[in-house]
Amino acid sequence: MSNGNRPPVWQMIREVVQQMSGECTYSAIKARVRLDYGDVNDSSMTCGIIASSVNLPSRIHYNENKKPRLCDGPHDFLFNTGRGRVVWYDPEKHGQWEIAQAADGTLTVRLADGISENSTPLTEAVEACDEAYGAFALEAHLRDYLAKNLPTLPGKQSPLMLYTADERDGVEFQTDVGPIDILATCNGDFYVLELKVGRGPDATLGQILRYMGWVKEHLADGKNVFGVIVASDISQKLKYAATQVPNVRLMEYDLAVTLRSVALHS
Repeated sequence: MSNGNRPPVWQMIREVVQQMSGECTYSAIKARVRLDYGDVNDSSMTCGIIASSVNLPSRIHYNENKKPRLCDGPHDFLFNTGRGRVVWYDPEKHGQWEIAQAADGTLTVRLADGISENSTPLTEAVEACDEAYGAFALEAHLRDYLAKNLPTLPGKQSPLMLYTADERDGVEFQTDVGPIDILATCNGDFYVLELKVGRGPDATLGQILRYMGWVKEHLADGKNVFGVIVASDISQKLKYAATQVPNVRLMEYDLAVTLRSVALHS
């Protein structure tokens, strides 16, 4: 993420945010980085902001955050306050955050044990107190589950594999036209997965086509690029629209919970 004698992008971001006061938008940070350092890739800056935000669950998909640790290092300097907004991370105000290993072996972002009573509540810190960001958190749960359990698509012999390159993997893969929920490969071809927790609107088709076009231009190198829209309920409008786009598949998912009796003495 470095260029010539310039510092790495995350360090550029750290230096400019230190000079900015209060809450900053992603766009304001990027504009200041370009002012100080010249042309810097937009996606790289977005990745740097996400990777450096102590309370963003998706930061675990970047190399510096793929092991359990306390968030007190040079890469832990931002606190996300809502979509596209951050402030300088202050453990006294926001609580001490950590990257921890859950019981199932996966990594999770959470407040560390023993935080003060005055720290920002977990629900406020992660969900940012608005409905849109709350929905994003639910989609993130679905995204992370599918990323660890990629399916074999109908008609294929091999399961999808998560795309990895350089300092990031294919989960919330940042592009110049927005983040791809999951970018996967299968037998050399690329698969762009767009996830919707509820009903998949027909506008999703235009969204996934933008991502597919970007992958075709920048990554595919002549390979095929397919789109997969995953939702609990695919709308009729989206079904009609998808009939005209042969490289896009529509898939619905089902969630099920099984309960079993337990007792202290069994």
